[in-house]
Parts: sequence; C-alpha cells; structure tokens
Amino acid sequence: MSFWPAPHIEVPVHATVTLPGSKSITNRALILAALADGPSTLTGALRSRDTDLMIGALRALGTEITGDAETLEVTPAPLRSAAVDCGLAGTIMRFLPPAAALATGDVAFFGDEQAKLRPLSTILEALRKLGLDVDGDALPFVVHGTGALRGGAVTIDASGSSQFVSGLLLSAARFEEGITVHHDGKALPSMPHIEMTVEMLRRADVAVQTPADSGNAQTWTVAPGPIRAVDWEIEPDLSNATPFLAAAAVTGGEVSIPMWPRGTTQPGDVIREILVRMGAEARIFDGVLTVHGPERLAGIDIDLHDVGELTPTVAALAALADSPSRLRGIAHLRGHETDRLAALCAEINRLGGNVTETEDGLEIVPAPLHGGQWHSYADHRMATAGAILGLRVPGVEIEDIGTTAKTLPTFVALWEQMLAPALSGEGVAR
Repeated sequence: MSFWPAPHIEVPVHATVTLPGSKSITNRALILAALADGPSTLTGALRSRDTDLMIGALRALGTEITGDAETLEVTPAPLRSAAVDCGLAGTIMRFLPPAAALATGDVAFFGDEQAKLRPLSTILEALRKLGLDVDGDALPFVVHGTGALRGGAVTIDASGSSQFVSGLLLSAARFEEGITVHHDGKALPSMPHIEMTVEMLRRADVAVQTPADSGNAQTWTVAPGPIRAVDWEIEPDLSNATPFLAAAAVTGGEVSIPMWPRGTTQPGDVIREILVRMGAEARIFDGVLTVHGPERLAGIDIDLHDVGELTPTVAALAALADSPSRLRGIAHLRGHETDRLAALCAEINRLGGNVTETEDGLEIVPAPLHGGQWHSYADHRMATAGAILGLRVPGVEIEDIGTTAKTLPTFVALWEQMLAPALSGEGVAR
C-alpha cells in the first residue's frame, strides 16, 4: 500500500491553475456523439480513467473514435455485442445500459470490485419495464440488445442518484416511442446534472420536456427522433477546480482558474458561493475566477443536496475553520464511489477531528488536527480532500493518490506546480 506525503505549507499559496475539461460533459458528449446522425468533434475533452473507459466502451460497441489527446473525432456506427469495463464510473454503469439496448447482441458490463456495491437496480429495472431483457441487478450484468427498444413511460425512484434520470434521457430519442420518466420518491439529488443532460440534448436538437415546461412535477419526456451531430467544446471541470480554490481559502492565499464559464450547468460553480460564505473573496474578470482566502475561515451550515460532489472539499474546509459546520441533504453520498459520509467522518477523526455522521450529512466541530494516514477508499474526491488538509496539517500521508486519475490524472503535478514557488523556499515541508 503506497502513501503520498501531502505537501504542508506555512505561507499563502499564489498560483494560476489551468484545468482540463469536465468529466460530466465529456462522457455525455461521447454518448450523444455515438448515437448521432453523423460525425462529431469533441474539443477540450477530458482524458482520465473515467473518460478513457467510456471511449473504450463505445469503441467496443462499434463506434469509431480517433484522436489521442483532448480533440476527439467520433463517427457513429451500428452498435454491436461487446464487453464493457465500467471501472468505478457511474457515468458508464448508468449511462451506457440504455444505449446498449440499441446494440445487436449481448453487452456484458463489469467493473471494479467496489463498483459491485454501487446502486444500479433502479435503471436496470426501468429498462426491463421499457422492453429490455437484462440479466442481473448490479455489476456484473448483461444487456440482451436487439437493435431497438420500445421505450414509453416509466416511473422510477431516482432519489439515490440523478444519474438514473440522465442515463434514461441520453439515449431515449433513439427509442421507438422515446421516453417519459417520472420520479416518485424523496427529493432528487444533483439536479444541476439533470439540467446539464437536458441542455446538451437540446443542443443536439432533441425535443425534451422538463417539469418546468410541462407542469408535471418530476417528469421528463424525450420525443423519438434523430440526435443531431454537434461539435462539442468542453468546459473546464469545475468540480476538479475546487481543491485548488480551497488551497487559497485555507492558506489565506490567491488561486486563479482561467476559462471559468459565465453561465454553466456544472454543479462545481457553486464553490464560489460556498467560499464566500466561509469568508473568502471570489471574483470573475475576463474569464478568470480568482479566489482570495481569508485570515480566518468561518464554518458553514449548508444544504449540499444538489451539489453533493463538493462535499469532500467542503468537509476539509470545515475541519480547518474556526467555527462549527453542518453539511445537510447528502444522504445519497452513501452510494457514491464509497460511503463518503462514513469515510469523511472516519478519516478526519483519525487526524484528531470532531466529525459526527447524521441521518443526512455531517456535523463538523473544529479541533486541533495532527498528521497521520488518510485513506482514499479508491475515491478520487477523498484523496483530494486529504491533500487540502495536508496543506495546513503536517505529516498527512494519503493512501493511493493515484486514484485521482479517475477524473484528473495530472492532479499531483498540478498540485505541486501550484505550490512550486513556496516549495522552493522555506515555507513548505514534505
């Protein structure tokens, strides 16, 4: 088991960090391009484990994808029998089964050992109701594709993940009857991700009705028809930006991220509001977001239901704040790459913290922290949360920092580049 000594810094960070494209947008664009009516180009695509697995899966299904960097040419072809490695990626295990229904032949899905614990029965049962034959309710499972799917109306409980709704919507225009998805259950998490899906479908000229359009609460309808080929320009990944912006907040420094979009459906954009509420300054000028950290970081009481992926970053910030925090509305994180609530509680407390797991979140009372091992649970956002803490707490060693390759293979290089001016002086210890 390898541990990475997280850099500890005693001076403010001052850096500009340029980030690669959004994983969420890249993987959605790849599926839409594979199902489109002609070739598409993706510019600024993220290349990471999750996106490379998606590329590999679509190639196995018959799609022609060329390009070995951030520019990809995607040429659709009839989908065929294949074996799909999902890794630990929700955007593969939940987005590709509806597309696999359009394949001629069996499509076998498998993944990492931890992926077997991720909830999948909601989308697989929905596909059965829509006319698909599926063996299994979790990884590994097999989709028996026939080249077509009837589609129609289906009711699901998507309170465990917004990906269940997005997964059904992305391929639905190619179903014979399209789809009407009605959510019946507790409040949907991560609504911005569904809004991202809808916006991208509409850019591809797919007719989509949302609850706001129809007046039908929690109901989405996609009409059958072609998916137009689109040349996609991928925004920087704003969720991957959050650890770097947090570095400014916890050190009283300043970090800038170029190409920050003025308008976006990415949940990561909410980090600006969170950091301001905790005492930092955040401003956008000429497409560059700059965060300046405060002298003292304030705690926060916040509902993160729609932006749950930010929870590890916010929890690390809260552990270094000077007043208590309460993170609410995130019970669904128990079904992410790991049980993130239990993991954050265990790891912060392992370093001397005072974190209590609640029914739907975490209560964090600041306490003196000390060095020690930080376990990542094969979860990229757990690893980056440990790196944030390491900036202020000497002696933090992070297990398997390589798991950040899931969405940001260059994390360590970018982190050390951000700290390089201080690393060369006396303000940093390893």
